[in-house]
Amino acid sequence: MREVIYLDSVEQAEVLLKPQRIEIIRALAEPATCADVARLLDQSPQRVNYHVKRLVDNGLVRQIAERTVRNLREGIYQAAARSYWLSPRLVGHLGVRRSSDATSLGHLLDLTEEVQRDVAGIDLSYPDLPSLGISGQIWIHPDRRAEFLTELQTTLQTLFTKYGGREGDPFKLAVACYPFEEDKP
Repeated sequence: MREVIYLDSVEQAEVLLKPQRIEIIRALAEPATCADVARLLDQSPQRVNYHVKRLVDNGLVRQIAERTVRNLREGIYQAAARSYWLSPRLVGHLGVRRSSDATSLGHLLDLTEEVQRDVAGIDLSYPDLPSLGISGQIWIHPDRRAEFLTELQTTLQTLFTKYGGREGDPFKLAVACYPFEEDKP
């Protein structure tokens, strides 16, 4: 089972985004037959089988085994991933981007989508896959935003210069800084 499947086709999204199919995928977190899922969801096996076939045809569920029960062949299925991410491109950009400026929210949304797509495509079969996630909160007075941006760019440029050669394993570094509302007690 993959960690993530990144959906960027309308066809896959249409197949996935039906409440009953989402329930079926959740039920298939562990291997099961259509009859098992039908009992769990209180549905008819034929109805579950129809939805499972559609999910299999679109790569969202996999048949992992088959067994014979009373002279009938019965498939054993499992969800293809633990998570399914929908690409923002499925809706598309409405209107023209006003700015490609690194400080614009549009640029941040594009960067977030790029990170999502890259992470979803990582081959998790390698042991000890190196990755790093750092998160923190800072407070910047409006008068010091330009100073902060300049210092951040300088710091990152220093890192890019120091580690930007073609030796070793390639990594992508993305930094996002955006306003958020604190949780209030």
